Amino acid sequence: MPILDGDKVMAALRGAFTREVGRQGLLILAAERIRAAGAPYTSVYLYMLQGNDLVLEAFAGRETEHTRIAVGQGVCGTAVATGQDQNVPDVTAVANYLACNTWTRSELVVLIRRGDVILGQIDIDSDEPGPFTADEEGAVRKVADALAVLL
Repeated sequence: MPILDGDKVMAALRGAFTREVGRQGLLILAAERIRAAGAPYTSVYLYMLQGNDLVLEAFAGRETEHTRIAVGQGVCGTAVATGQDQNVPDVTAVANYLACNTWTRSELVVLIRRGDVILGQIDIDSDEPGPFTADEEGAVRKVADALAVLL
């Protein structure tokens, strides 16, 4: 069973949507609820696609200097360029890795998509090596899918 309860986060997002919290409120809520699951969710960043850049719109956890990432750059940009989620158990093994901080050991990027259109992504950094199982990835996917409908 995954550490993150994707169904609970989805329910919280739906509730916030009915209260008309707006786009920014939904993104912040998603970041905070995912990070609240605890380890291995050290930091959670929500980047939305604007042209050929991913733009940081909400986060929970450590701040990052990477507020704009070009498509194709780093793990986040690679996810968009390839159209594939990225589960990187060891970030030191990635040649084009963009380090948000020196403690990050692994990263999970799940695309937020509406059909074939990529809207953005949920980017999760962990201080633990290789913690993101298929179950964890599936829980984050539920949140991404809910955001794709609600945004």
